[in-house]
Amino acid sequence: MAYNNELVNRVRERLSLEDNMEVEEKKMFSGLSFLVNGKMCINISHDNLMCRYNAELEDEVSGKKGFLPMMMKGKQLKGYCYVEPSGFQKSDDFEYWIKTCLDYNPSAKASKKKM
Repeated sequence: MAYNNELVNRVRERLSLEDNMEVEEKKMFSGLSFLVNGKMCINISHDNLMCRYNAELEDEVSGKKGFLPMMMKGKQLKGYCYVEPSGFQKSDDFEYWIKTCLDYNPSAKASKKKM
């Protein structure tokens, strides 16, 4: 599993600023995922962020620099995207993506637990 450790630390540091939030790190999606309150929130895959957000924001987020649609079985998976480094190098852009993911997290569905 390849992921950018500097980016992992940047996300880890940013998430540590939040109150009343349980963060778990888990290797998944060919990278390292940050689960917030038991739900996948953001992932680091190679040098990219993988973001989970409200699908109603698709038009807004797809216009952001560095946005790459997440494709599964030839179809775009709404509410998920990859963001290339050019889209989060600036601190304001990085904060946009983290906040967008965190804002959606309370209403996101948790994955079913395996027995």
